[in-house]
Amino acid sequence: MDDSGLLEAAGRLSKSLTPGDLDHTLSRITAAAVEVLPLVEYASFTLKHSDGRVETAAPTDDLLWGVDAAQYELQEGPCYEAATESAHVISSDLAADTRFPRYAVTAVAAGIRAQAGLRLFDAPQSQGALNLYSTKPGAFDDLGSLGLLFTHQSAIAISYAQEINNLQDAIQTRQTIGQAVGIVMERYSLNDQRAFAFLTRLSQHGNVKLRRLAEDLVTETQKRDPRP
Repeated sequence: MDDSGLLEAAGRLSKSLTPGDLDHTLSRITAAAVEVLPLVEYASFTLKHSDGRVETAAPTDDLLWGVDAAQYELQEGPCYEAATESAHVISSDLAADTRFPRYAVTAVAAGIRAQAGLRLFDAPQSQGALNLYSTKPGAFDDLGSLGLLFTHQSAIAISYAQEINNLQDAIQTRQTIGQAVGIVMERYSLNDQRAFAFLTRLSQHGNVKLRRLAEDLVTETQKRDPRP
């Protein structure tokens, strides 16, 4: 791609990766990958959670549900390795790639001949890799400057989305604890400070996080009295 083509593609990329929550951002990244990156025909994300679960997110085509699932089941393939082990894994010709002999059978049968897995984020609760697919052998040998730009901008967009999610979680936690404090105040005729101290002691003695304790108390109270 010449300089003018690179600039045009970079402009389309910056417009595509609009800020939003994490689900929105992942969907925009996979859609932009197909639109902007040369030879990319399909894209998805592989997410590995802290409990070991591996799942697909934001696929651009239903074909990828089966292709990705095969990688998770076999525990081999570019997207599986990028999400769990190596930062970047590229296979420009799956049919001839001796690293993934079992997965290659499934991929080639589905028409996938080349694939790249690019790790984009490592968070306390999950790791995420962008999966790029092509039906053309030889694709992704060199992602070039545009590929580097894409992964850089995508990582920034994901970081922003994670901050939004963390902020939303913090707000939800504060609201839930506030509801629990209100319940304790009413139930035991305490002021807000003493009610909060009561919940804190319960949390410490029971070795349960304050948020979880508050959630359980609110849920229990709502079951007893479902009125708003």
